[in-house]
Amino acid sequence: MSERDPGVLLIVSAPSGGGKSTLTRHYVQQSAASDRPAALSVSYTTRAPRPGEINGVHYHFVDDEQFDEMIAEHAFIEHAEVFGRRYGTGRAVTETELEAGRDVILDIDWQGARQVRACMPEAVGVFILPPSRDALEARLRARAQDADEVIARRMAAAADEMRHCDEYDYLLINDDLARAQADFAAIARAARSRSAVVQRHHTALIDELLASGSAKG
Repeated sequence: MSERDPGVLLIVSAPSGGGKSTLTRHYVQQSAASDRPAALSVSYTTRAPRPGEINGVHYHFVDDEQFDEMIAEHAFIEHAEVFGRRYGTGRAVTETELEAGRDVILDIDWQGARQVRACMPEAVGVFILPPSRDALEARLRARAQDADEVIARRMAAAADEMRHCDEYDYLLINDDLARAQADFAAIARAARSRSAVVQRHHTALIDELLASGSAKG
């Protein structure tokens, strides 16, 4: 990879309990020492911090007024409301990371994914699926954080989320963790070689090669 090659924007979506945080964080750690490091996008949110969460590390915590101001300033690539809370992806920091040659992972839902693809069609989408509905519910219950009615609501939301999986470039079934981690890394590598990405990043080289071929013909 040339130092001037920009990074690839990876959109990663999954139902709650699908394992996207586990997979994406592992990949970021794994790629840190490689020639193509990845970074997790830190979203803006209007929800209150949970115990142990650090502003600027887990989320950028803002109030509704600040969020509205950022919308007015077109400071978000995407933004959406989930369970009554608002989330958004900062445009400036994302573009800075990509220009520095780091792949950027967006942990967002299908609504946000549509917005990102509308303004950045070269983005690559990955949807993570659980091996079954029973396995998904078991994972949510294993957290021991939510009451039954909350779990029921999350399962209903998961069904709606998964209906949009065909809008993504890649589907990854998270059954065996080690295999899922390997598959995610393979997808990230493949994303850099997609025709649209290579043509966008190496326009001059491709034009030169095609021109050379025409000249000899």
